[in-house]
Amino acid sequence: SFLLTPFVLVLMLSIFSGCENKDPSILKVFVRSSSNALVAGAKVVLVADVSSNPPTMAYVDTLYTNFSGFVTFDMDDFFTVAGSETTTGYFDILAEKDNKLGEGYIRCRKHLTAVETVFLMN
Repeated sequence: SFLLTPFVLVLMLSIFSGCENKDPSILKVFVRSSSNALVAGAKVVLVADVSSNPPTMAYVDTLYTNFSGFVTFDMDDFFTVAGSETTTGYFDILAEKDNKLGEGYIRCRKHLTAVETVFLMN
Protein backbone atom coordinates (compact mmCIF):
# COMPACT_ATOMS: atom_id res chain seq x y z
CA SER A 1 0.00 0.00 0.00
CA PHE A 2 2.86 2.38 0.84
CA LEU A 3 4.51 1.78 -2.58
CA LEU A 4 1.21 2.07 -4.40
CA THR A 5 0.53 5.63 -3.22
CA PRO A 6 3.69 7.21 -4.75
CA PHE A 7 3.09 5.27 -7.97
CA VAL A 8 -0.48 6.58 -8.20
CA LEU A 9 0.74 10.11 -7.46
CA VAL A 10 3.38 9.96 -10.23
CA LEU A 11 0.83 8.51 -12.66
CA MET A 12 -1.69 11.26 -11.91
CA LEU A 13 0.94 14.01 -12.27
CA SER A 14 2.06 12.66 -15.65
CA ILE A 15 -1.52 12.49 -16.88
CA PHE A 16 -2.39 16.04 -15.78
CA SER A 17 0.86 17.60 -17.01
CA GLY A 18 0.14 16.24 -20.50
CA CYS A 19 -3.30 17.83 -20.67
CA GLU A 20 -3.68 20.91 -22.85
CA ASN A 21 -6.13 23.65 -21.93
CA LYS A 22 -9.07 23.29 -24.33
CA ASP A 23 -11.14 26.22 -23.03
CA PRO A 24 -12.08 28.63 -25.84
CA SER A 25 -10.84 32.21 -26.11
CA ILE A 26 -13.98 34.35 -26.24
CA LEU A 27 -14.73 38.08 -26.34
CA LYS A 28 -18.34 38.86 -25.43
CA VAL A 29 -19.52 42.42 -26.08
CA PHE A 30 -22.85 43.78 -24.90
CA VAL A 31 -24.22 46.89 -26.63
CA ARG A 32 -26.56 49.17 -24.67
CA SER A 33 -28.39 52.36 -25.53
CA SER A 34 -27.82 55.57 -23.56
CA SER A 35 -30.92 54.56 -21.55
CA ASN A 36 -29.21 51.22 -20.69
CA ALA A 37 -31.44 49.04 -22.93
CA LEU A 38 -29.72 46.16 -24.75
CA VAL A 39 -29.51 46.85 -28.50
CA ALA A 40 -30.17 44.10 -31.05
CA GLY A 41 -28.74 44.44 -34.58
CA ALA A 42 -25.89 46.78 -33.65
CA LYS A 43 -22.73 46.52 -35.74
CA VAL A 44 -19.70 45.70 -33.58
CA VAL A 45 -16.20 46.02 -35.03
CA LEU A 46 -13.22 44.56 -33.17
CA VAL A 47 -9.86 46.14 -34.10
CA ALA A 48 -6.50 45.03 -32.70
CA ASP A 49 -4.56 47.70 -30.83
CA VAL A 50 -1.26 47.22 -32.68
CA SER A 51 0.41 49.89 -30.49
CA SER A 52 -0.46 48.07 -27.23
CA ASN A 53 2.25 46.84 -24.88
CA PRO A 54 2.89 44.04 -25.66
CA PRO A 55 1.90 44.67 -29.29
CA THR A 56 -1.19 42.90 -30.62
CA MET A 57 -1.06 41.30 -34.06
CA ALA A 58 -3.20 43.10 -36.68
CA TYR A 59 -6.78 41.80 -36.58
CA VAL A 60 -10.25 43.07 -37.53
CA ASP A 61 -13.62 41.32 -37.22
CA THR A 62 -17.23 42.53 -37.52
CA LEU A 63 -20.39 40.99 -36.08
CA TYR A 64 -23.95 42.15 -35.36
CA THR A 65 -25.53 41.83 -31.93
CA ASN A 66 -28.13 39.11 -31.50
CA PHE A 67 -31.65 39.60 -30.11
CA SER A 68 -30.17 39.60 -26.60
CA GLY A 69 -27.93 42.58 -27.45
CA PHE A 70 -24.51 40.92 -27.52
CA VAL A 71 -21.92 39.43 -29.86
CA THR A 72 -19.47 36.64 -29.20
CA PHE A 73 -16.11 36.75 -30.95
CA ASP A 74 -14.30 33.39 -31.05
CA MET A 75 -10.63 34.36 -30.72
CA ASP A 76 -9.08 30.89 -31.04
CA ASP A 77 -8.09 31.55 -34.68
CA PHE A 78 -6.41 34.81 -33.62
CA PHE A 79 -4.27 32.97 -31.06
CA THR A 80 -3.48 30.14 -33.49
CA VAL A 81 -2.17 32.60 -36.10
CA ALA A 82 -0.41 34.77 -33.49
CA GLY A 83 1.64 31.79 -32.27
CA SER A 84 1.96 29.83 -29.06
CA GLU A 85 3.92 32.59 -27.28
CA THR A 86 1.00 35.02 -27.61
CA THR A 87 -1.42 34.70 -24.67
CA THR A 88 -2.95 38.20 -24.62
CA GLY A 89 -4.38 40.66 -27.12
CA TYR A 90 -5.78 44.19 -26.77
CA PHE A 91 -8.66 45.41 -28.91
CA ASP A 92 -10.65 48.55 -29.60
CA ILE A 93 -14.41 48.03 -29.87
CA LEU A 94 -16.51 50.21 -32.17
CA ALA A 95 -20.30 49.84 -32.06
CA GLU A 96 -22.89 51.55 -34.27
CA LYS A 97 -26.62 51.50 -34.84
CA ASP A 98 -28.92 54.16 -36.32
CA ASN A 99 -26.07 56.73 -36.49
CA LYS A 100 -25.35 56.29 -32.76
CA LEU A 101 -21.78 55.32 -31.93
CA GLY A 102 -20.05 53.74 -28.98
CA GLU A 103 -16.48 52.79 -28.17
CA GLY A 104 -14.78 50.41 -25.78
CA TYR A 105 -11.56 48.59 -25.09
CA ILE A 106 -10.99 44.98 -24.08
CA ARG A 107 -8.15 42.62 -23.24
CA CYS A 108 -8.44 39.08 -24.56
CA ARG A 109 -6.62 36.23 -22.85
CA LYS A 110 -6.01 32.79 -24.29
CA HIS A 111 -8.49 30.16 -23.00
CA LEU A 112 -10.61 32.73 -21.12
CA THR A 113 -13.79 34.70 -21.72
CA ALA A 114 -13.62 38.49 -21.46
CA VAL A 115 -16.77 40.61 -21.29
CA GLU A 116 -17.24 44.33 -22.07
CA THR A 117 -20.25 46.62 -22.42
CA VAL A 118 -20.33 49.46 -24.95
CA PHE A 119 -22.87 52.27 -24.65
CA LEU A 120 -24.19 54.01 -27.76
CA MET A 121 -24.17 57.78 -27.39
CA ASN A 122 -26.96 59.99 -28.70
